[in-house]
Amino acid sequence: MKRLILALGLTSVLTFAAVQPARADAVDDRVAVLQRSWDHINYEVPQGTRLAEMARLNTQADAVVAASPGRAEPLIWSAIITASEAGLRGGLGGLGLAREARTLLERAEAINPRALNGAALTSLGSLYAQVPGAPIGFGNRTRARTYLQRALTIAPNDVDANYFMGDLLNREHDYAGAARSLERALAAPARPGRAAADRGRKAEARALLAQVRTHL
Repeated sequence: MKRLILALGLTSVLTFAAVQPARADAVDDRVAVLQRSWDHINYEVPQGTRLAEMARLNTQADAVVAASPGRAEPLIWSAIITASEAGLRGGLGGLGLAREARTLLERAEAINPRALNGAALTSLGSLYAQVPGAPIGFGNRTRARTYLQRALTIAPNDVDANYFMGDLLNREHDYAGAARSLERALAAPARPGRAAADRGRKAEARALLAQVRTHL
């Protein structure tokens, strides 16, 4: 289930460029651990223990964010984990976590909206589509559509962006549009190192597409 523009002098830019590769490798490694852990918890851990595991992973994600200032990728994965914990908790506690996830995603978007194939935009679209609207929550399908369209401009074949667009269109009763998006999700190429997530997401897309087709 989040705008700062920093002007740097030439010397600072050159210094940053010189140290960036090593720093990026370290951060990317930490992000990859979060990603693999989320894939496992979300798609392979039994439902009864999933909340506790996700909450523990959320604490780890906080540490990665704190150690990686100015990077969008840790913020994105921290937000995804937070939003997943929100969904598992539900209720007012879940809504508070969803707001937290939105803030993290807005911060990531401000740093680099294209990071991780536009994952911040995809996740914001998903949050705005699924969270209840006012006065209870911040859900807004117009904003959801805008974010998902932006994500698909960056990564038109992305399995998550197409799945969540299909989910949104289904909620709006645009069943033909939903079917097209879900079919694109099912046709999305495999993501290296993410076999569990690909299987899980495509199973969700397949199930939703079966529901959608009953309306066509």
